[in-house]
Amino acid sequence: MSAGELAGRIAVVTGAGKGMGPAIAETLAREGADLMFGGRDMTALAAVADSIRAIGRRAAVVRCDVSEPADVDAMVAETLQAFGGRIDILVNAAGGTGPVEKSTIDTDPGDFDDIVKVNMKGCYLTIRAVLPTMMAQRYGKIVNVGGSWGLRGRALRMSYSATKWGLRGIMKSVALEAGPYNVNVNNVCPGIVEGPRFENTLKVKSVRLGRTVEDLRRESAEDYALRRFSTAQDVANVIAFLCGDRSRQITGQDIAVDGGWVI
Repeated sequence: MSAGELAGRIAVVTGAGKGMGPAIAETLAREGADLMFGGRDMTALAAVADSIRAIGRRAAVVRCDVSEPADVDAMVAETLQAFGGRIDILVNAAGGTGPVEKSTIDTDPGDFDDIVKVNMKGCYLTIRAVLPTMMAQRYGKIVNVGGSWGLRGRALRMSYSATKWGLRGIMKSVALEAGPYNVNVNNVCPGIVEGPRFENTLKVKSVRLGRTVEDLRRESAEDYALRRFSTAQDVANVIAFLCGDRSRQITGQDIAVDGGWVI
């Protein structure tokens, strides 16, 4: 394949096996990056890795629970060994939804802890693990998948919203610490993204309200300026941009990819 903007770059992508992950991985690969995938579903990750190799890029897979420091450190060590001692890009796409359609009162404390571990602690651990390499080579791009509910509050999704707000604090603090070493750190904040997670939320909401999924989908779309939801590819395109050098002066920012919900 012809060289793209990310030719020669080494990228670590968490959560590549599901959701937006495959689209993110393929988009980075088509721009020339070689990739290490970390996650828990090895079957799904292996399938993504095979698709990346099929378009001519290198891909490796390692089992990693991003909320476990030892797993994260091992993933980074394996990446450095497999790809010549460099890590140029980290994309934190691993994440969970947390309690859906539940009030703060009804949210179980254990469920709250679980989503904080994945959506906040997981990103902190991966960033912490790659920073020494990026700072030493004086180059790095870190992109976290945040969310538009980290830019506005959301009733009945308190725990999820809280983690995405918390991720903003992590991102902005790290951007200030890493900036002198030529490391950019940003969040991409999708709105509703077409896919199984959104469909599940609609079903839960449909049961709670006694309304059809079709009516709820149409009503949700009307909240967006463009009257449509994002796709995984919409989000992947912006992530790829932030991983390249055309975005060299963008750091510490929350970039909404939401069709005009947070305006």
